Amino acid sequence: MSRLIQARFSLSRFSSIASSRNVRFLSTESNKTDEPFKVEEAETVNMPPPPTEKLLVLGGNGFVGSHICKEALDRGLTVASISRTGRSSIQDSWANSVTWHQGNLLSTDSWKDALKGVTSVISCVGGFGSNSYMYKINGTANINAIRASSEEGVKRFVYISAADFGPVNYLLQCYYEGKRAAETELLTRYPYGGIILRPGFIYGTRRVGSMKLPLGVVGSPLAMILQRAKPLSQIPIVGPLFTPPVNVSAVAKVAVRAATDPVFPPGVIDVHGILRYSQQRSV
Repeated sequence: MSRLIQARFSLSRFSSIASSRNVRFLSTESNKTDEPFKVEEAETVNMPPPPTEKLLVLGGNGFVGSHICKEALDRGLTVASISRTGRSSIQDSWANSVTWHQGNLLSTDSWKDALKGVTSVISCVGGFGSNSYMYKINGTANINAIRASSEEGVKRFVYISAADFGPVNYLLQCYYEGKRAAETELLTRYPYGGIILRPGFIYGTRRVGSMKLPLGVVGSPLAMILQRAKPLSQIPIVGPLFTPPVNVSAVAKVAVRAATDPVFPPGVIDVHGILRYSQQRSV
């Protein structure tokens, strides 16, 4: 009997506590209506904004580099460029959104500060000239950039290289030796974040001073023909001469995607791979 009285007393005390604290309990009786929830305002936490991808384009004021800068800006990236002349002569409005640095890749101290905060690099640096110059500008300059980027902790590095052209390789031996030396360094330093694009002839509207050269007049129809003649490129010795041209916009699109998409496969992407990836929708 004393236990029953004690149990009733405990239940009564529990009900009064619940009532005083506005606690809501579920009821299984259909004729009872629960009181509405009393919801307290959640505490506001100030979270930092997501980090912005910062892309550094080496040679951003050139034919290919300028298209890459514009493509990256269109995708919402923060873009900077390094070149020997600094700011581009391009008067288009998008050029005002690029941070232009002047520097020489052969002298790392002149541009290493530009790597601060950079998450990915695309190098379009290359050129023709004497044998020693071609090896320096295509090889040594890019090797310096790859090493400096790796030491600074840059996550991904994309190198715009060049397709093999069979007999042409022997005529421009130091050009290709420089390119392949840079490729080897990239794959060594960036086994999971290094991408090499090997386009052939790149066409599009090219600026030479105040003039615009419509290279697409030749490149576009030639590309349509040679894309359908892919088996010809497998012919020994002369096969590489049938490598199809590629539009500069396609190169820019794939380069920016490779620099920012963590699942983009590392390694060498030939011209047919560039064409294939350029036709895919970016994530």
